[in-house]
Amino acid sequence: GFAQNAQGDVLGHVRDLGASRDDPRARGYQTRARLPFHNDSTDVVGLLCLQKSRSGGASRIVSSGAVHNEILARRPDLWTALCEPFCVDRRGEESPGQHPWYVTPCFVRFEGRLFVRYNRTYIEAAQRFPQVPRLTGAQREALDLMDALCDDPAFCLDMQFEPGDMQFICNYTVLHSRGQYEDWPEPERKRHLLRLWLRTPGFARLPPQFADRNADMLAWQQHPREPVFDVSEIVAELAH
Repeated sequence: GFAQNAQGDVLGHVRDLGASRDDPRARGYQTRARLPFHNDSTDVVGLLCLQKSRSGGASRIVSSGAVHNEILARRPDLWTALCEPFCVDRRGEESPGQHPWYVTPCFVRFEGRLFVRYNRTYIEAAQRFPQVPRLTGAQREALDLMDALCDDPAFCLDMQFEPGDMQFICNYTVLHSRGQYEDWPEPERKRHLLRLWLRTPGFARLPPQFADRNADMLAWQQHPREPVFDVSEIVAELAH
């Protein structure tokens, strides 16, 4: 397992902590908002459903390889734009000496494999830093096409989690999304998933373009911080 945030959490709690997507300290999994298609930063992400929401919150997945191939076939010019570096917001989780954003392409080939890394929300959030280059028209058009294909029923698959369900997906070949949800008022009934970020022997070597982001997780593991949000409900629940 690998650290998932600056607090060094190896076992992450996907739960509404009252955070807002507009809060630069918040990560999407700490809210109940819709999460656009994206992937996480390690080889595999695993989820275990403990409690489901009152309504909504469907999990959605899409083959990023299929989306990549469709973009290449339709618009090779936009495919080229997605192979170039983007600045991505670190959401206040940078270490001393780091920029508050990291740099990564969305598409990269390395040792015969396609790797995809995509999070448009944080690409656009990085525009809050004046030092970050402004997104070009071609970049925005490429991101629009990426999102449209991910949302296309011809490519994506929806599923509802029930308590006890588990999902494991490869972040380099699958993007995931989640619908907005309504929760139960009682704390013990609130939607609650456990999350793991896993490294695997199958990806012993990763593209050097990912090194900037990968340094974050090592730093989080070695120098964990105090929680930003109130996690007392989670602590109390785990004490039972």
